[in-house]
Amino acid sequence: MSTGILYVVATPIGHLQDLSPRAQSILQEVNLIAAEDTRHSRHLLNHFGITTSLQSLHEHNEHVKYRLFLQRLHDGDNIALISDAGTPLISDPGQYLIQTALAEQITVLPIPGPSALISALSVSGFLADRFIFEGFLPAKTVARQLCLENLVHDTRTLVFYEAPHRLLDCLNDMIQIFGENREAVLVKELTKVFETVYRDTLIGIVHWLNAVIQRQKGEFVLVVQGAPKFDNKAINVEVEKIFNILHKELPLKQAAKLTSEITGVNKNILYAFGLKKSC
Repeated sequence: MSTGILYVVATPIGHLQDLSPRAQSILQEVNLIAAEDTRHSRHLLNHFGITTSLQSLHEHNEHVKYRLFLQRLHDGDNIALISDAGTPLISDPGQYLIQTALAEQITVLPIPGPSALISALSVSGFLADRFIFEGFLPAKTVARQLCLENLVHDTRTLVFYEAPHRLLDCLNDMIQIFGENREAVLVKELTKVFETVYRDTLIGIVHWLNAVIQRQKGEFVLVVQGAPKFDNKAINVEVEKIFNILHKELPLKQAAKLTSEITGVNKNILYAFGLKKSC
């Protein structure tokens, strides 16, 4: 008997019509669906008239129940892995099941579809050819700041998920480490009724969130522009001398702005230079 196939199926992140026809067919045809939350997923399946059996697979039981799924696959059953929303394994459980299935020569195939990460990046307006996805940052301040410090000079676009109750703390840490004028896009409630895409500086986003407390509720993706590249050739001895004198008395932002006005060197280049010197 040949082994079954494990399908990794993307499901809607909000709008139910984003479930592709192929995903619907696979979910209807497989012998079993491994779902992060069976109650949540049953609503989706009922909407499309899909009656396939569900078994839970989440972060608290994955290392226990994976054997059940592997045995079914070895017996020839096909299984679909889904998360509560979006593409499985992107900040969702299922990694251990996939790894062990591959180790046991079981075929694993993707059924592509919605992803909050890619959707937010695609509308951010920032470079999308090179980016880094950090998922959820650590909940504790010190660990979160350490992660951000490791990214401060990264020129790639940065993408994060964040919980509503930690969003402002996260943004304030970014302001402290990246600088308040780093451009960012806050994407809220993707494909849902209150979908919002707000573009501003990091400090501007904080002001926007605090202006209306309701704005702090929902599911968020934060896309942050990468660190500006600076040309060492633009920072000659005279420019550096002026910058250093001003920076002794002024915050980095003002020092970079005034040095730019005096020397003609782009203020973003000077700001990046100042960040690098401070590390």
